[in-house]
Amino acid sequence: MMSELSLPAATVEGALALLTDGGYENVQPPILQPANVFLDLVGEDIRRRLFLTSGTDGSDLCLRPDFTIPVCRQHLEAGEASRTAAYCYQGPVFRQRTDGIGEIPQIGAESLGRTDIASADADMLCLAVETLNHFGPGDLDIRIGDETLFAAVLSGLNLPAIWQRRLRDLFGDTDKLSVAINRMAGKDASNDDGRDVRLGFLAALEGADPEAAHAVVEDLLSIAGISAVGGRTPSEIADRFLEQAALASGTGADPKAAEILKRYLAIEGPAGEIVAQLETFTAETGIDLSVPLQGFKDRLNALSAKGLSHSQLTFAADFGRRLDYYTGFVFEIHARNGSAGEQLVGGGRYDKLVRLLGADTEVPAIGFSIWLDRVAKICGASA
Repeated sequence: MMSELSLPAATVEGALALLTDGGYENVQPPILQPANVFLDLVGEDIRRRLFLTSGTDGSDLCLRPDFTIPVCRQHLEAGEASRTAAYCYQGPVFRQRTDGIGEIPQIGAESLGRTDIASADADMLCLAVETLNHFGPGDLDIRIGDETLFAAVLSGLNLPAIWQRRLRDLFGDTDKLSVAINRMAGKDASNDDGRDVRLGFLAALEGADPEAAHAVVEDLLSIAGISAVGGRTPSEIADRFLEQAALASGTGADPKAAEILKRYLAIEGPAGEIVAQLETFTAETGIDLSVPLQGFKDRLNALSAKGLSHSQLTFAADFGRRLDYYTGFVFEIHARNGSAGEQLVGGGRYDKLVRLLGADTEVPAIGFSIWLDRVAKICGASA
């Protein structure tokens, strides 16, 4: 059973034809997928909403919660990972949710292997807008972000590696990122993952010998009969606990760096005005953003060349998509007359994903998905 509101089949087929006519191969990855891949790569938000099951051989499986990972797995199985390829798809993804059924119809596209990054970014965002406009949702609000800029700011602050890793992991989750930055500033804050019950255990680990900490965690897991959690080995889990112990104690706190980071994350506005703001930030803080800023400019120029003006785009420095595999340019599209917080389109760049799935090298990649149930709601379609 699909959503109570659905779009006419002919309309959806027309949108899919738009993609295939544009050179995107229509693929339909299996609905059942290996769960460990998603447990490692999709992020906490989706990880806790997976529909899990087991195969007859005891393997852990899940209903696909998105299309990007299954499409990339299929790409790897079919040939050389670095080859240029373009795919489209249409069908359901499955995520547990409280505000509706867990079967969510989507349509989208993925582009792999293109090395002309700025043009590929512009092509994908413009294709997302064109495909969405096929359904006629009305006036659109296009929001863009860039994790490469955020990563460059972190690197320029010369933070300890543990803080850089943690803050980058939280990018896109504004509330948790804010709590972590406050802790880095030396301010009292509750544990940023909300599990204060662990603070005693973390305090006991703080400053402990890494080998001893590994032994303690491995023994605890062994007593519980657990060999791995979410695809992580006991050694990896021990490293995670040591990291959490250092973070919980405020090790490496840097109030000045925290204030600079807050200043960067507050940058927001029409995309055409952001370059000047970023250049001012660079000049006043001494942080070198020249490489990602040039990429940002190139992308804006490529978008303008395709007819998408800067005035149609809003940039927010704190905007990131809550999926672990995104690595750079990200975007969401909302209808101005739609429900707050419900994006109709989500997409972005994920250059590291194919390698994480087993390729020998990173492969440039970008894609988007359209939530057809939300589009149907906006357009007032009936079943």
